[in-house]
Amino acid sequence: MTAADDGPWLDDAAGRLVRPYTVSNGRTRPTTALDLPSQVMATGATPLGCLGPEHAQALDLCRAPVPVAEVAAHLKLPAAVTVTKVLLSDLVDCGALTTKLPAFHHTPTDRSLLEAVLDGLRRQL
Repeated sequence: MTAADDGPWLDDAAGRLVRPYTVSNGRTRPTTALDLPSQVMATGATPLGCLGPEHAQALDLCRAPVPVAEVAAHLKLPAAVTVTKVLLSDLVDCGALTTKLPAFHHTPTDRSLLEAVLDGLRRQL
């Protein structure tokens, strides 16, 4: 069965019917180095070329700075992280996105960062 709004690409029992290699045109490696905490943001430039609906969805998610991991979670693609990195690197390559390493990139075990994460976890409990 398909959901009315999703057309033939989503099956209630099987999930998404488009394979990840189809979305990324068979590519498994992004052309831009992206880590999960890397921030991506739309530049406002219109992407040129033939980009798929997943590219448009990813670009829409990047109106404000957002980590790569969050984009992957929202796209809900199989092999989400790998495919998301390929899609985002396509958008970087065509000038529609810009990337920025997180502030703690050089000191990932910074005490203030770890304390902020711990505080956030405590607030969730």
